[in-house]
Amino acid sequence: MRRRRPFLAALIAAAMAGGAAGAQLAKADDAAAKPADAVAAEAPYLAENNTAMDRMMAAMEVKPSGDIDADFVAMMSPHHQGAIDMAIAYLRYGRNEQLRRLAQEIIVEQQQEIAAMQLALGKPAPASVPAPTQPSPSAPIVPAAAAASHHHDHMGAMSLSPSPQK
Repeated sequence: MRRRRPFLAALIAAAMAGGAAGAQLAKADDAAAKPADAVAAEAPYLAENNTAMDRMMAAMEVKPSGDIDADFVAMMSPHHQGAIDMAIAYLRYGRNEQLRRLAQEIIVEQQQEIAAMQLALGKPAPASVPAPTQPSPSAPIVPAAAAASHHHDHMGAMSLSPSPQK
């Protein structure tokens, strides 16, 4: 009987370890399911954000014109517009009030910087557009003049919504 006790103890220990491992696997499965659910819940935001990123990256691919100043503005304007588009997407889906205020500030500041770059080149400033506060989830982030974003003058992409100039 004495020889069987160590074997029995080892068998019980193995069974307990297997049970603990099974419990750990079950917890891992639950943990894996939660992020997948979270990702599914934020899929609309992620899709909108990815669209903004893709549009920004494509618009920044500018052929050098020989004018460093114009090339800089041609690349930086879509970069800033990308920040605006991502901030708008956040305002549609994000809930953190501090981040929502920051997103609104990003929109205003990036619009001002795009305007400053245009003015520095002697071009007219784009029409001012108020920062959105409660964009509707169904409203597209694609600016009305997005087709103009492939030209050196990327300012057509500035318009978030038409507003009369005063």
